[in-house]
Amino acid sequence: MHYNDLNAFLTSGNAALKKGPVALIFAEDEAEIASTVRHHAGLGFKAMVLFMPANFALDPEIAALVIRIDFDRARGDAFHDAVNAMIEAMPGEWLYYCFNTEYLFFPFCETRTVGEMLAFHTEERRDAMLTYVVDLYAGDLEENPDGISMEDALLDRSGYYAQSRLDPANHNHPKERQLDFFGGLRWRFEEHIPANRRRIDRVALFRAQKGLRLSADHLFNDEEYNTFSCQWHHNLTAAICSFRAAKALKRNPGSTFEITSFRWHNSEPFEWHSRQLLDLGLMEPGQWF
Repeated sequence: MHYNDLNAFLTSGNAALKKGPVALIFAEDEAEIASTVRHHAGLGFKAMVLFMPANFALDPEIAALVIRIDFDRARGDAFHDAVNAMIEAMPGEWLYYCFNTEYLFFPFCETRTVGEMLAFHTEERRDAMLTYVVDLYAGDLEENPDGISMEDALLDRSGYYAQSRLDPANHNHPKERQLDFFGGLRWRFEEHIPANRRRIDRVALFRAQKGLRLSADHLFNDEEYNTFSCQWHHNLTAAICSFRAAKALKRNPGSTFEITSFRWHNSEPFEWHSRQLLDLGLMEPGQWF
């Protein structure tokens, strides 16, 4: 199904999304759209909505897997406005959002579906799940000048840290169960990254409810949604393995010529398996075994 804009879909097509979880994928360019869709299709989402410019080509095999909505951020379309519209259209259902060249992993995702995971998370009285954006990057930038390589992807095995998230409305006291997380390429090349884009935490999995709003900095107006765990014990977390930072650093004229390699002594090959991310502490199973 193909809709000319989001309003057209919300008017006539959202009946296809009665049940979640639903994946919302935003295509910022034409890189790895097919692999992004295929990966998330394999996780068991009930439906996938692909937001992309009308002039982007889409393979018929991939088009059959998604609901396509014409969407162009170059015209001023904002991803968080689209997410908020979907929230209003699907109260009570689980939603997930990401961008092309991003791949969701959660504990045991090779043998369990995203629906099974979220059913457990719901039983723990959680309506949102923290995801860490783990930067992926090509090992050889001469061979892959855009920073993307599915076959030769690397990640950082260390260098991640967290800081208290301060509350300006409460004399800058730390917010309860909220932290700002940093690491990866955004940390190592922070001189090229605006300060408001250096965080690697994103609440990408959440249950929609009336009045819930997502901001451009990936935070919700409901503070409980921004917490990393409940008050009683640690909860499940997930990871979004992403080439997005690598793409930006290599396409930005201010950084591309200064970066000849993303490799450093803490780089290791990405295995495309949840076990590696669990072993590195980049996500955790909580009480789910």
